Amino acid sequence: MGWGKTRGTLRSAGLTWAPEDLSAATALGGAQLPAAGLLWWIYEAAVQDDYGAGLGGALGALCLLLFAPLLLPILGVLSAFVLTLPSVVLARLAGRRLPGPGPVWHGVAPVVPALFWGGLTGVLFGWPLGTTVPVLAALGLLPTLWVGLARRRDWRQWGVWWRAALGSVALFVLAFGGGFLATEAGLIQEYEPPQLTAGQLAGVWRGESGAELRLRSDGSAEAVGLPSQPPFDDDHFRDYVVCGGAGTWEPDDDSGNTGRDGVLLKLDGRCGEDTHWSIGGSGTSPELFVLFGDPDGGSLRILKQARG
Repeated sequence: MGWGKTRGTLRSAGLTWAPEDLSAATALGGAQLPAAGLLWWIYEAAVQDDYGAGLGGALGALCLLLFAPLLLPILGVLSAFVLTLPSVVLARLAGRRLPGPGPVWHGVAPVVPALFWGGLTGVLFGWPLGTTVPVLAALGLLPTLWVGLARRRDWRQWGVWWRAALGSVALFVLAFGGGFLATEAGLIQEYEPPQLTAGQLAGVWRGESGAELRLRSDGSAEAVGLPSQPPFDDDHFRDYVVCGGAGTWEPDDDSGNTGRDGVLLKLDGRCGEDTHWSIGGSGTSPELFVLFGDPDGGSLRILKQARG
């Protein structure tokens, strides 16, 4: 059977949707998510500090792809009720009361639920409207247009789903090519760690579990509860040991597993070995970090510079 004609006063007035509308919204709502997730991953991989974590992000993306057949229908239904179907209703009401072709209203309508949910998440979680609203509107755009197109073409439901599956592959390929070209062309500014002088490195650095590192301008250092490389003769196969006490430090140019400039810390005693702390973060919020153990699944410890 095709889409058929909707019946009832509410449906004829555009105040609700047919089951076929939900099916179409779910189909493309889920079908576009692999491409959207790929674009997000490309952007995050380019602009965020990976802390020398090797293929950790790629492995996470691979795990998501493995579970995609189970997740996409669920996420498609969620996006349909949150973004697409409210947009469809608004588009049909606008098309009946205001001049202009229907596809135009289907393209504009997703902005309204995006503003609603963007404002709500801004109040509850502090998410920035300038990012949340455009992302939500973009996620609602294609499924809303898809519902209108499917209704006009009177497609059968199986036709809607196989076309959405082909569209998912096409969108994924476009996202991959577009993300690669944007990165190569410099449209996405890749992350670069800050360049810190010895004077900027001197100061107090603090991390989780009470870790503290005090670097003095004369080259002396003092540590409290600081993770360090385990001794070479350690037979416990630990990623790191927790050390404290006095020692020395010096700027360390482009060494360590990350290939970044940083700090070579030498603590007195037999607690741990010399440890290279790499520079990360940003110029306004610098960090020192060490990734102990396996680069793909080791223990990441970060110190942030104390202010004041």
